[in-house]
Parts: sequence; C-alpha cells; structure tokens
Amino acid sequence: MAAESSFDIVSKVDRQEVDNALNMAAKEIRNRYDFKGTEATIRWSGEAIEMEASGEERVKAILDVFQTMLVRRKIDLKSLDAGEPRLSGKMWKLTATTKQGISRENAATIVKLIKNDGPKGIRTQVQGEELRVFSKKRDDLQAVQKLVREADFDFAVQFDNYR
Repeated sequence: MAAESSFDIVSKVDRQEVDNALNMAAKEIRNRYDFKGTEATIRWSGEAIEMEASGEERVKAILDVFQTMLVRRKIDLKSLDAGEPRLSGKMWKLTATTKQGISRENAATIVKLIKNDGPKGIRTQVQGEELRVFSKKRDDLQAVQKLVREADFDFAVQFDNYR
C-alpha cells in the first residue's frame, strides 16, 4: 500500500520581503519630485506600517507606491490590510498591517471547495492557522493545488511542506 502524500495550505507573508518593499518605497518617496515638500514618510510602527503625508492624496499615493513595491517583491496584495486615511493634527496618516494565517472560516471555505470540486479520496485537516491536505495519489494533490490557485479568495494562499 502506498504511503500518503500531503501538503499544507498556508497564508504567510515573509517579513523580510515586506521590509525590503518598505525600504524601496521609502527611497522612492524621498527621491520623487511629486513628494517634495509634502513631508511624506513610510515606516514600521510595531507590527503595522505607518504612512504619513501633508495631504490625503499624498498619503494614498504613498500606499500606491508601497503596493507597487510589494508586487515587485512577489507579495500578494490580499495579504495587506490598509485602513482609511485619517487626519491627525496637520498630517494625514494611513496604517496598514499584514494578514497572516488562515482563519477557521476561511479554512472551512477551502475544505468545502475541495470536497465539492476536488478529486475523490482527498482528506483535509485544519492545524491551527494552516490546512493540511492528504491523498494517496500525488496527481490528486496537484489537482487540488490547481483548484485552490484558481479560486478567488479574499486572502492570500501559498503551498508548503509538499511531501
């Protein structure tokens, strides 16, 4: 009897890649002509990313630059949760955070998709903030990966620990 193969469906963001994207965005903001005199900044504030500028449109432009850098670093924009611009004194601020892990509801959505549209003989198991998928056939696991990749979730998914 063949041993079972498995992989994990996760939602992770590499903090170092986000940091690289933030540094690239900060450099572009310092050098771009349209940001001159707007006191525009982007920086870490604990686990959140704080953007600040003298106008609402400028702070939205900082977010746009940051999102562009995230895409260049191959980070899915679904993993970024940006708030609304708010006025704080004379400066406009915008806070963004990264979303990590798959919630129970999102895991249930993925399991339902796999059970309804996936190949037969697939087993799933929720393990904390990730979802493990088992099968005796590796081809079935690849079919499940394709199915999950093509589904349009409102959260980012990656595949890990393929065995």
